[in-house]
Amino acid sequence: MPKGNTLYYGDNLDVLRRYIPDESVDLVYLDPPFKSDQNYNVLFQEQNGSQSSAQIMAFEDTWHWDQAAALAYQELVERGGRVSLAMQGFRAFLGDTDMLAYLAMMAPRLVELRRVLKPTGTIYLHCDPTASHYLKMLMDAIFGFDLFQNEIIWKRSHAHSSAKRYGPIHDVILFYSKSEQMVWTDVRLPYTDEYVERFFKFNDGDGRGSYWTGDMTGNGVRHGETGLPWKGFDPTPKGRHWMYPPDDLDKLDADGRVHWPKSGTAWPKIKRYISEAKGVPLQDIIDDVYALQTMGGPKRERLGYPTQKPEALLERFLSASSNEGATILDPSCGCGTTIAAAQRLKRHWIGIDVTHLAITLVKKRLWDSFEERAEYNVIGEPVSLSEAQALAENDRFQFQWWALGLVNARPVEQKKGADQGIDGRLYFHDEGAKGQTKQIILSVKSGGVTVKDVRDLRGVVEREHAVIGVLISLESPTRPMRTEAAGAGIYSSPWGTKHPVMQILTIEDLLAGKGIDYPSRTNRTFKKAPKKSSGGSSTQVNIILQ
Repeated sequence: MPKGNTLYYGDNLDVLRRYIPDESVDLVYLDPPFKSDQNYNVLFQEQNGSQSSAQIMAFEDTWHWDQAAALAYQELVERGGRVSLAMQGFRAFLGDTDMLAYLAMMAPRLVELRRVLKPTGTIYLHCDPTASHYLKMLMDAIFGFDLFQNEIIWKRSHAHSSAKRYGPIHDVILFYSKSEQMVWTDVRLPYTDEYVERFFKFNDGDGRGSYWTGDMTGNGVRHGETGLPWKGFDPTPKGRHWMYPPDDLDKLDADGRVHWPKSGTAWPKIKRYISEAKGVPLQDIIDDVYALQTMGGPKRERLGYPTQKPEALLERFLSASSNEGATILDPSCGCGTTIAAAQRLKRHWIGIDVTHLAITLVKKRLWDSFEERAEYNVIGEPVSLSEAQALAENDRFQFQWWALGLVNARPVEQKKGADQGIDGRLYFHDEGAKGQTKQIILSVKSGGVTVKDVRDLRGVVEREHAVIGVLISLESPTRPMRTEAAGAGIYSSPWGTKHPVMQILTIEDLLAGKGIDYPSRTNRTFKKAPKKSSGGSSTQVNIILQ
């Protein structure tokens, strides 16, 4: 496995088995498809704030019992052990259903994730009520029911309308440890203003600030010093004892740390000053972190990915269960929320995803958030012309997303009508931040190209009022294509730089480091993530062959 932060393209089961060593990871967070029986699309936001009608299929969250699922089930059962028994029980109850196919897909991945966790490691499995109860039984079989720590409830919105049932407004995060020696940092949350006003309501005016009062006694009779009467108050008849010996009680009283109620019969209490309070311990219900899609969610983080989670949620988990320098793994990293949180909290990270769209989003997010401070390796992407050709033959859309990612362009689904002929867009400003937003139209061709492709793109550029058009081609352009491109003229920026209106770039050009010739390298492809501080070093993105 390469040292440092690593981004893998590929099936996470294959990547885990091939690259991730035993007991090398401190924390796993995974937000896999939920078995929610729907396809998720990425909706991109346009420059003027409107929602684009173009959609890119991000991933399919629909599982079917077929030959592949049956084979996965068979392999799990034949291995024996608790996982085998659990899967047999699921089949007896569920039958050969799509839910069983989903569990057969999840089980080997969870087994591998347990393998790569250190003895002190923990795992957070994010799911929804559709399958959370089955996943908990599966996790009990893999990790052991005695290592289940919490079922965390995340209240992701305040209300959701649902006909003939209670509105579903929460997700479930199953929290397990690899062993009893798990890392726990005892993170505390700050008190809310309402909490402080309600409980820290006393103040002696001596400069020590507000305080609340707590019991000085505990349950149970004691026959030693802590069971003796103190200043007229005897805890024994109440079945209680003092929490401190009499000498310590005298010292606390002399220091003004004992609250004496005005009523002479009310028992004294200990003063707990807000300046000394540690904060609120983490609870298993999270209701102060809003989903990005809700009104309370942080708009600045929204990148258009359908299942994107807020960074605050991931930062809470990472802070509670790992220390700086720990290694964080997200095997379904999507648009990279876990990776961004780990980078910000100075953890090492490993991200895996099966779509080039997700890998492109993660790389763009890292640049927007951390610029040159993000250093990482990329494994599994094409690094040669022959590999690019193989990708194009296997999946045209994956090739298209990967090619657009080489120039940080936003993918746009080809649709009939206004967007026909557009595969990607780039935005830039060369008149200052308040100047007009200008765009570059991109067309990606994985097959044969002719001069007609250049003419068509030129027409789209004119129709869209773009300033530059770029044709990305797997094959080398013909001489007539270059002549046609040259005839489109030159775009002159306000500060006098000149750039061809029509540009042709081959995959070979892009792999060699050549880029689009335009005035500003600061574009607005995906909506930018906010800039954040990080413990990273210089920019280094290494593309590594499998």
